Amino acid sequence: MTGRNFRLRRLRGGDAARPQRKRGAQPKVVALGGGMGLSASLTALRRITGDLTAVVTVADDGGSSGRLRDELGVLPPGDLRKALAALCGDDDWGQTWARVIQHRFHSRGDLHEHAVGNLLIVALWEQLGDHVQALDLVGRLLGAHGRVLPMSAVPLELQALVRGHDPLRPDDVDTVRGQATVALTPGEVQSVHLVPQGPPAVPEAVAAVLDADWVVLGPGSWFSSVIPHLLVPELLDALVETKARRVLSLNLAPQPGETDGFSPQRHLEVLGRHAPKLALDVVLADEAAVPDRESLADAAKRLGAAVELAPVAAPDGSPKHDPELLAAAYDRIFRMHGRIGPWR
Repeated sequence: MTGRNFRLRRLRGGDAARPQRKRGAQPKVVALGGGMGLSASLTALRRITGDLTAVVTVADDGGSSGRLRDELGVLPPGDLRKALAALCGDDDWGQTWARVIQHRFHSRGDLHEHAVGNLLIVALWEQLGDHVQALDLVGRLLGAHGRVLPMSAVPLELQALVRGHDPLRPDDVDTVRGQATVALTPGEVQSVHLVPQGPPAVPEAVAAVLDADWVVLGPGSWFSSVIPHLLVPELLDALVETKARRVLSLNLAPQPGETDGFSPQRHLEVLGRHAPKLALDVVLADEAAVPDRESLADAAKRLGAAVELAPVAAPDGSPKHDPELLAAAYDRIFRMHGRIGPWR
């Protein structure tokens, strides 16, 4: 037995069967991603379960997060902050704190464009010396409806092989460094990897995946927010070995630069190339964003998944998920495809 597999068994509690969920209990859900895509998923999921954990990518190198990372050598806090804000309740307390931690300073000095939540998170990391403990403390302050964890405890650099990153050399494949640059490349991303390679996963994140009833991956920036979780070996092992069911939530539209021209099925093909051992149970897509349902169904089947189509887009026509509609879609999937339930 490999060392990684031994650690997975220890986190799961050996080979003992997991206790059956009591009737009426809520599902344990783990959502993986980063940025606005993960925020959309969390805003929906907190409406249907109180047992929710976000596992967040830590490869951001732009904006306030990038500046703090460069100056202090810390994890980039921005995506962690966004996840915490998404888990805030809809009451006055929750919405006030959500606005506070998302607030950015505007000045002519060094504080310009720094987010309050980023500074708060980094201050607690320095005070407590523990990433997880500090994030749990911020969550209690906000009254967050769930827990937020980094996928790794070391800052990571995202690198991509990109064809045509330089428009003057459209056939050349270059290595593009940095999440912010990868997200905006005008070229075609071939693959991504992390530096350092094979980074350690946060043990609490691995344990949460192993203990979950459902794992939700996506939506979000495909190469810079979704796939990075599959490049952390212990986290990928947990995703492969977990008894949880796995749902992949597709984006409403290709992302300019990163996935220009991608069909829904191509998103699945790219994910499969990066994690060939990972099987899925359900692929969720907006019914209006799938022009070729048969091709999507075929691509999902190759990953072991069924396709669920549902109206999840905001009614204003923008490429954003509507929290209530997305929550209804998740709830229906959990009930129709879950191994246990009902939860309420």
